[in-house]
Amino acid sequence: MFTALLTRAIRRRLVGPEQRFSFQAAKNIDPGPLERTGLYIHIPFCKNLCPYCPYNKIRYERKLAGPYLQALLEEVEQYYNRIGKAEITSIYIGGGTPTNLIDELGTVLSRIRERFHLVGDICIETNPEDINGENIDKLLQCGVNLVSLGGQSFNNRHLELLGRSYDAAVLERSLELVLAAGFKSVNLDLMFALPGQTAAEVEEDLNRALLSGANQITAYPLFSFPYSTVGRYRRLKKVKMPNLAVRRKMYRTIHNFFLEHGFHRVSVWGFLQGETPRYSSVTRERYIGLGAGAGSHVPGLFYLNTFSVDRYIDSCRNGKLPVALKMNFTKMMELYYWLYWRFYDTYIPKKELFILFGGDNRELQMLLRLLSAFKMATDEGDEIALNERGSFWLHLLQNYFVLPYINRIWTVAQKNPYPSEVDF
Repeated sequence: MFTALLTRAIRRRLVGPEQRFSFQAAKNIDPGPLERTGLYIHIPFCKNLCPYCPYNKIRYERKLAGPYLQALLEEVEQYYNRIGKAEITSIYIGGGTPTNLIDELGTVLSRIRERFHLVGDICIETNPEDINGENIDKLLQCGVNLVSLGGQSFNNRHLELLGRSYDAAVLERSLELVLAAGFKSVNLDLMFALPGQTAAEVEEDLNRALLSGANQITAYPLFSFPYSTVGRYRRLKKVKMPNLAVRRKMYRTIHNFFLEHGFHRVSVWGFLQGETPRYSSVTRERYIGLGAGAGSHVPGLFYLNTFSVDRYIDSCRNGKLPVALKMNFTKMMELYYWLYWRFYDTYIPKKELFILFGGDNRELQMLLRLLSAFKMATDEGDEIALNERGSFWLHLLQNYFVLPYINRIWTVAQKNPYPSEVDF
């Protein structure tokens, strides 16, 4: 209750009383015309429903692949009719496990190229068990050039705890294959702050990740969304999460390890080596989401597709956009949404910041003074950079002030395909 009241007070002070913090039922959406936008494609199918994963997913059934493909193609057509032949700055394919529909994805990407002007990279998430020579060839033929492998850990005990169905040997072989394939960038996902995990086990994972040769490594903690199965799983297994002091020490170890080994920080969780492109799933400023549960952000508006796969397919089959919920953004809300993701990047370009907000914005000046007073950021001339301390506490604030609202929206959306309202 205290966190909710504090959040309301802060957001009212920053973005003003005009911004309504609720999602409304969306009967019609007009996103365009748009000259430039990113695309997100959501593939909700998983063969292995890991208990810690909070994202919109269902168990893979081959019989749904064809109908889901047709729905995606119809959604592409509907956006083409609304926004015209826009420039697509990047395509991100997430899930679920997107490579469960690897053949269908080739068809979707071909249609996107026909209808739009693709100028950016195609990025995809995948699972170690899905990596083999045939699938790698298919990804390359589709034009995929950035790949993220959800390894999570090289420790078999932790893989079992997380519900993963492969062992460390499979992870290592899949890394070798994907790194030898010639993609522009390969990201390896690791998890820390796992139940029962020791600092020594974290360091062992870091060393094995470094030896793998992955040019980007993203290390993030186990997020325990209340609505996800992870809460019930923890109670069943009688496991405990590390306390705040342990999480703090683990993050400092991770942060310092990568900087000492020639990586540079590219987000709160991500560390990149060399000049290869950064793999990022979340920091696109404008994007349209395709698929069940996909989100979209266009000027002045954020909206969500229905989470129900069956209802998504039905809506697209009937020639309707499958949008379930929307939130209108005021100009100030747009600015702070932009700033939130720059904090996530951990680097804020000063010139753009002051052009957008104006140099005399009192709330912004107060926020920057607080960052300096608590020694969370430094002024590096052209940009304001979060340090290790600032990055960790941003993560903690995200846990307390952002994830509960995502949890609220997704809880309702997973139970009701077309909610009338989600208020928070």
